[in-house]
Amino acid sequence: MDKHAVLSFFHLIFVVPLFLYIGFQRSSVPHWVYLSILTIGAVIFVYHGFKLFLRLQSQSAYSWVNAIHVLLVAPLLMYIGYHQKETPRSAYELLLMAAFAAAGYHLFSLVRYVDTFSEDSQ
Repeated sequence: MDKHAVLSFFHLIFVVPLFLYIGFQRSSVPHWVYLSILTIGAVIFVYHGFKLFLRLQSQSAYSWVNAIHVLLVAPLLMYIGYHQKETPRSAYELLLMAAFAAAGYHLFSLVRYVDTFSEDSQ
């Protein structure tokens, strides 16, 4: 299976449900969830920051993916994780928008993958 399809499945199975859960439950989520997303946000920032640096060096057309993670996703997760139950509603709304955007993007990617796969087999 293509690594992009695996990434899409990962986002659809784990990331989107996590974002939706946190976005809808807001301050009702357990304390450990806040600590987890603070840590996940920091890891995303470091990993995608490094990947962004490498992709900018190689002038990759996909550096935008890493930039979105570094500039939007990681700071939002760290913000919510840091402020915990005092997080303003707007941050949860942004997380829900990120969930729906990720769901749409990765579903579209999988549809394109299946469509490409079916064209290759004909």
